Amino acid sequence: MEGFYFGISRSSFRCMGDEQSRGPQPQVSDGELLEIFREAEDPALTATEVAGQVSIARRSVYDRLKKLEDSGELRSKKVGGRTTVWWYPGHTDTVSK
Repeated sequence: MEGFYFGISRSSFRCMGDEQSRGPQPQVSDGELLEIFREAEDPALTATEVAGQVSIARRSVYDRLKKLEDSGELRSKKVGGRTTVWWYPGHTDTVSK
């Protein structure tokens, strides 16, 4: 079945390891992600809420938030079956702004 790409032309087929064909990756620093938490009205945010404020996909934001948690910057808690909320200890609180 060589050459058959299930409805995708060969010229548009992109291999996962082909960095050049995926285009430039958006650059968002850890500091910028943490700033979103400092500036937020709510003390806890979901990855979807954070992704809505940056130019990277929700799954990528989730992975970045997880790394920030692993390094001790953020904390998280599962709420409901599939939702995780994240907060920035010492930098966010529940007092209205």
